[in-house]
Amino acid sequence: MTAALLAASCVLTVQFRHRTDHPEASPPAVQAAPASPGAGIPARSGPLHFERIGNPARTVARDRHGTVIATFTDGARTAVLTGPSRTFAEPRTTDARVVTKDWVRLLPKAWARGAEQSDWFKTWLRSRLGSRDPDILATAFDYIAGAPARTTAAGVTYSGAARYTPSTTSDSGRARQGKPRMGSDFYDYLGIPWTFPDAVTRRPEKDRARSVDSSGYVRLVYGYRSGFPLNSRDSPAGSGLQRTPDAIAHGRLGVPVIPLTDRRPAVIQQLQPGDLVFFGTRELPGGRIGHIGIYLGLDTADHPRFISSRKNAGGPTMGDKGGTSRLDGDGYYAQGLRAARRL
Repeated sequence: MTAALLAASCVLTVQFRHRTDHPEASPPAVQAAPASPGAGIPARSGPLHFERIGNPARTVARDRHGTVIATFTDGARTAVLTGPSRTFAEPRTTDARVVTKDWVRLLPKAWARGAEQSDWFKTWLRSRLGSRDPDILATAFDYIAGAPARTTAAGVTYSGAARYTPSTTSDSGRARQGKPRMGSDFYDYLGIPWTFPDAVTRRPEKDRARSVDSSGYVRLVYGYRSGFPLNSRDSPAGSGLQRTPDAIAHGRLGVPVIPLTDRRPAVIQQLQPGDLVFFGTRELPGGRIGHIGIYLGLDTADHPRFISSRKNAGGPTMGDKGGTSRLDGDGYYAQGLRAARRL
């Protein structure tokens, strides 16, 4: 059901739903069964028509009026479905609002041409079309300032306002000595140890509770909450989302909708909500990617807007504190945009 969030001057229309104590690292694989060529999947308004288009290669589903109601990209698990309209906003830091009918869902497996004829897909699509269950975008807003805390039956707080990684100073205000601290990952936010598929267990640091850096935030939203597999570290081995923005940008997961370059891309119209966007930053010279966010779509002023967890804003935001959350114009992040991937 749709709930309205009004807290700490943050107004957001999203859907909230309790997750299980330990979400699966990856949805179980479903055996695909062939269907007869051209078999339709009925929607409420009638059978759907599937059409192939390019840049990137994908399949779109149209209703009987010719309206696109779903998009499936070859090699990606991210699907965008048309659903009820909702508004994402963060008045604490911006006047911008994103009003959208796009709902970002994860398929059980990466899309391949012709998958619309599979039984597993027909079952999946029937259960998702028109669904108001929280999607990737709604889940991302579970962590902005003012978002209410929610706890599992085991007592783990799995959503609620997040902060950015704590500073490198001690409780007494003195700078910590020794090895610089890395950013906070999703298990730091949760405050629980996490064992990854490679049997590596990561343990949280106490002062990092409710904290995530930019890639930790993406791993929290896409991985822990939504079921995309996760790696324990930056490594070409494994099939999960890696730890840092640079490794994810250079990785092989999903589809590069904007290929990685050393300059701002000239065209970004191929982006769709849910895409991961990557930025070069002052902190990481030499062309390395230092920041990652989730593309939301166009705001009501037709500016492409994203959400991310960043230091100067103190945590996840779609707002303009510490840099405008837009991909156009002359702002820091607009000029730092270097790539985009569709998981």
